[in-house]
Amino acid sequence: MSPADDRWAAGDAYETFMGRWSRRLADSFVRWLEIDPGLTWLDVGCGTGALASTICRVAGPTAVVACDPSVAFVEHVRSRIADSRISVVVAGAGGLPERPGGFDCVVSGLVLNFLPDPRRGVQEMRARARPGGVVAAYVWDYADRMQLLRVFWDEAVGVDAAARELDEGRRFPICRADALESVFREAGLNDVRSDAVEIPTPFASFSDYWRPFLGGTGPAPSYVASLDAEKRGQLRDRLERRLARGSASAIDLVARAWAVRGTA
Repeated sequence: MSPADDRWAAGDAYETFMGRWSRRLADSFVRWLEIDPGLTWLDVGCGTGALASTICRVAGPTAVVACDPSVAFVEHVRSRIADSRISVVVAGAGGLPERPGGFDCVVSGLVLNFLPDPRRGVQEMRARARPGGVVAAYVWDYADRMQLLRVFWDEAVGVDAAARELDEGRRFPICRADALESVFREAGLNDVRSDAVEIPTPFASFSDYWRPFLGGTGPAPSYVASLDAEKRGQLRDRLERRLARGSASAIDLVARAWAVRGTA
């Protein structure tokens, strides 16, 4: 398979794979932003709604417009989140929702690295913000401290050398603090700064870790789905040997993301 084969079709599968962690991360990100209540937000690439729902719970907005190019994800959000402040639309980079005067905050969670042109995407986000508004985003630190995926790709390469080109740590050089800051400045934003945001990712057992990789939604699960039964079994065995150490069944990992913000 190639990076173009990443699949984003199933909201429930994504929730099982990454949603439980992206919700924890969204909470840390919104608190890091320290945005006053009573403002309007645009959530770009809302996925299954982790960031939009967290904004409503933590930041006290008057309105949140959440958008995603995936119809399946938009339908998932509409069916699961009942908050009158949130409106959800099918839209992506190149056609983001607009608001007269601009949004107070334009944010994006775990999306920038998947855009064909991240700088253009941030420029469009800046164009949707009011003068003086905040534009911010966060991405996983795939190359280092996003351990549940770092371990996965290290062992995948041990089974299949071709997996090296699919490794998100290699595919997404933007997922570093310096690269994010450069993109934000090149997009015309001011007062740009970044920071690390880290969350625990505990798994009750190896099965709790492995099962979400079988859902077929996202780069790593899409890769697992492309393997034949023999290679899939080899990968599972390598991961179990590496992670399920000793007699304790729990697996305690951490996941770090890089957050960045600027002013329009």
